[in-house]
Amino acid sequence: MMRKRTARRSFFHEKSKKVSEKETKMDKIKELYRKHKEIILYAVFGGLTTLVNFVVTFLIQKGFGLAGEGTEFVITNVIAWFCAVAFAYVTSHLYVFESKAKGFGPICEEAAKFVGSRIFTGIIEMLLPSGLVAIGITGSLLSFEGFWAKAITGIVVIILNYVLSKLFVFRKKKEEPAEEETESEE
Repeated sequence: MMRKRTARRSFFHEKSKKVSEKETKMDKIKELYRKHKEIILYAVFGGLTTLVNFVVTFLIQKGFGLAGEGTEFVITNVIAWFCAVAFAYVTSHLYVFESKAKGFGPICEEAAKFVGSRIFTGIIEMLLPSGLVAIGITGSLLSFEGFWAKAITGIVVIILNYVLSKLFVFRKKKEEPAEEETESEE
């Protein structure tokens, strides 16, 4: 009889030990998420922004028959870019940087800064690959000429977009000192 109790206790002790190990791992994961939430959300919504760009391009090509080269391609790309930037602004405003901007004026100002910074990095994205190829970064991958120049440019643009969003567009304003503190100093 004593052996059964000991065996049961041992069984339940092992089960509770495994449960607490799982909880500990889950706590570590939650802590990592809390610590790096902004970057994780930036990466997730960045991927979704790319998806929006591709889906809009596909819908325009199939829905409106603008699948040609030249002007049709440019029109399709511009519309897809605007949709992707709008999606990126909304998700960055609400979830990634949790903007406190409220009201028509502050939101328009923030959105204008966001679009302006994306135009700036868009120009870099257009010019940098050519510059990298000109200095000898010409490697290709799977018949993709200039792959490494394009890859390096993509990394630079992602980093610049994050830095500009964090430090320029969604910059957190420093808390103003409470009135009591300023009155007591006078």
